[in-house]
Amino acid sequence: MINSVTNTSSTTDTAGTKAAAANSNEGAQDRFLKLLVAQLNNQDPMNPLDNAQMTSQIAQINTVTGIQQLNYTMLGIAEQFSSMQTLQGATMIDRTVVLEGDKLAVADGVGKGMFDLSGTAKDVKVEILTPGGQLVGTVNLNAQEAGRREFEWDASKYTGSTSDLKFKVTALNSNGVAVEATPLIQAKVVSTGASDGQLTLNLANGATVTYDKVRAVL
Repeated sequence: MINSVTNTSSTTDTAGTKAAAANSNEGAQDRFLKLLVAQLNNQDPMNPLDNAQMTSQIAQINTVTGIQQLNYTMLGIAEQFSSMQTLQGATMIDRTVVLEGDKLAVADGVGKGMFDLSGTAKDVKVEILTPGGQLVGTVNLNAQEAGRREFEWDASKYTGSTSDLKFKVTALNSNGVAVEATPLIQAKVVSTGASDGQLTLNLANGATVTYDKVRAVL
């Protein structure tokens, strides 16, 4: 069951900001109209108020009003976007996401991983490494096409801890030039949150990432 907390203070602050801005806008318009009427009543009959100057003043107050109305609209859009993010976050819980990372997932004696290959490669090799960089295994994948690729490594004979093993992918094309290979991991979403206006995902592995880091949702 997902518990949700409504941020009433944020709603109250937003409403208060709108009300204060509206009062300020109305006050500015009222002062402008009073000043304009006073100018017209006290103008020199031999030197009346210039029409161009009056038009310019009216345009200025309309510009200020338009900007404030635009601010109201943008504030409403931001509130709707925040609500959409909250709804989207709720649908992500218990889903598995694909992210950039080089941690090897080991279960039942089998290590699994995946990577994105930027181009066709003639020779692809995956190295299994300890946190200190010691090589403990190699998986030769030979030629591979561009795209997302998966691999498995037999970890049954490895006697060390498998919880911190990593992998490194090396790929070369037919000319011996390196092909970019981005290591990927899978992680389950256990809860969501928000930070600086961005949706964040709290993962089962203890990490927290922003939604824009997600490569795929499984």
